[in-house]
Amino acid sequence: MTAAYNYLTCTLGRGRKAWADFAGHVRSSLVSEVATAGGEVVGLFQGQLGFASNEAVVLLRRPERSRHAPMLVAGPKAIAVQMEALTPTVRPADTKKLKSGGIYVHRWFTVDAEKVADFIDLSNRAWQNFEGSYDTEIFGLFTAEAGEQDVRNEERRLLLLTWYASHGVWETSRDQTRDPAGLFVKRHELTRSTIGRSSLAVPLT
Repeated sequence: MTAAYNYLTCTLGRGRKAWADFAGHVRSSLVSEVATAGGEVVGLFQGQLGFASNEAVVLLRRPERSRHAPMLVAGPKAIAVQMEALTPTVRPADTKKLKSGGIYVHRWFTVDAEKVADFIDLSNRAWQNFEGSYDTEIFGLFTAEAGEQDVRNEERRLLLLTWYASHGVWETSRDQTRDPAGLFVKRHELTRSTIGRSSLAVPLT
């Protein structure tokens, strides 16, 4: 992997117009600004379950060699922006694109710092059967840059971004993740906590 990522959670104003204005800003300005800086807007996500109604998520991809990440020029379109610097693991490839339709689940994991490699290995092996059993696709598994609290608590955070054909597919797929003999249960044993939120990928054109 030669790319790095920025995951930006944007707090917007109230109402649907604020969301529409922000999406318009991303399409008309941000996509080209990030491209000029050598990066790419990978996705714009609108929450379904677990996100606040005035939240938007923007995922940026940038060359790892670049010193400064292209930052969201929010202007009047966002009240606040919180950024997570992410490093890809076994997925995604640098040219990977989001699938259209369906939903994307953003699942954050907190694990023991010394178990990150084991967590990634278990995930990679579990996906081989998981994707063949359900209408789903793993977009990427990322490690988040460790903050002071992460270091102090000897923990690390990871983001798993997964496409499902529908919320129904997501619910059905829980059967495999709960199999006592399965790799997902072994992965859960390494997990201090986890939280998942679902979203729609908003077209960028």
